[in-house]
Amino acid sequence: MAPPPVRRGRSERREEEGADPKLVLAGRGLVHGRLEPIEVAIGDDGRILSVGKIRAGPVRRDLGDAVILPAATDLHVHFRDPGGSPDVEDLNSGTVGAALGGVGLVGEMPNTRPPVVDPEALAEKADRVAGRAAVDVLLYAFAPTRRVGALARVAGGFKLYTSPTTGTESGIPPAEIPGRLAPVGDAGLPLAVHAEDARRFDGAVEPRDPVGWNAHRPIPAEASAIEALRDPPPALRLHVAHVTNAAAAALLRARATSFEVTPHHLLLSDRAGTDARFKVNPPLRTEAERRGLWEAFARGEVPAVASDHAPHSAEEKARPFPEAPSGVPGVETMLPLLLTRVRAGDLSLETLVRAASDRPARMVGQPTGRVAPGHRAHLIVVDFRVRRSVEARRLRSPCGWSPFEGREAVPVLEHYRDGERIVEAGEYVGRPNGRVVRPEYAPGAPTA
Repeated sequence: MAPPPVRRGRSERREEEGADPKLVLAGRGLVHGRLEPIEVAIGDDGRILSVGKIRAGPVRRDLGDAVILPAATDLHVHFRDPGGSPDVEDLNSGTVGAALGGVGLVGEMPNTRPPVVDPEALAEKADRVAGRAAVDVLLYAFAPTRRVGALARVAGGFKLYTSPTTGTESGIPPAEIPGRLAPVGDAGLPLAVHAEDARRFDGAVEPRDPVGWNAHRPIPAEASAIEALRDPPPALRLHVAHVTNAAAAALLRARATSFEVTPHHLLLSDRAGTDARFKVNPPLRTEAERRGLWEAFARGEVPAVASDHAPHSAEEKARPFPEAPSGVPGVETMLPLLLTRVRAGDLSLETLVRAASDRPARMVGQPTGRVAPGHRAHLIVVDFRVRRSVEARRLRSPCGWSPFEGREAVPVLEHYRDGERIVEAGEYVGRPNGRVVRPEYAPGAPTA
């Protein structure tokens, strides 16, 4: 099924008087939930001046029936830089992959080597972004019990793990969780939580495949950890990472708590494959649970989608299942895979844009995520008539594999960062001028 029809009629028009555009993009875009012809004027400062019928600018690009969308904000990636192998991923290859996948801002997690637990480690990581990142980077620090103020001067958010996972050998016991929440609430920055209660892991299960992994780290462990977050401090901007099932999503929605889902939990079940390429934390769930989560997402009941991009080498993933690390690559494929579901009629484009672009940007206080005046011109161009298959050998990540191999995707044809083209005809043509960003205004905690 084709994407929503274009409604022919008068386009929305907003203009800032006296400002001349440096670039005008003319194509189709979402206006009041429908695709209509639009023209987007971009100023010298890289901000959107107006959306509507525009006088000709010095440079005008007519995109025909292609669709102009806001670039995505991926709240959850692991580029493992510093400390990881560049043969698997680093800040440069990871952010170029993000650009190719239509992601204009990534939230980089703190479980690196060294871990981001103090201002010195955070400053070192920030230094590594300069001259290497293709898109903007928001840096998370571990949720601390001290030195919060010093960390908050550079960090864009904090992360708390309630259980062991790849790159984190221990989680925070439930009794200690309240003591970690209050200082972060006072700092005014978002707190993302990996919510699994290790006390509810089933030690009697010896996992040898994704089905066993699901039984070992079951949904009740996720539910228990979410329950431990039931009374957060009023000032805390709480966000629960990679929710795997509809019941947890409904509970968090009822509490007005922000949360995210991942493409692998939306599109893959614990029977998608039998080897460690499908080993993730939290685990892939049953087909019934996957379908329930997808239905909640398609109804617009999920605030955000994030990739939890966490690649490992093919050799590491070929180890015996219990010894293999958890995690899958996904920052480059997240948006193209979900755009395919829009094309098929299984998901509205408006729902996807809200979950991938608008709400995540608002959560971290960024003026992106909308095709609207005053926002940074982080824009992408897609054409729903163009389709490609996911082929790991063509992806930018050096890890060289994908759990979505062979799946249909709608590629990102162009990507603009502050109005400058960084992807053209599906190829990266930009410069590594991404920067570390922090909330520019009071972050929101948007819920669906």
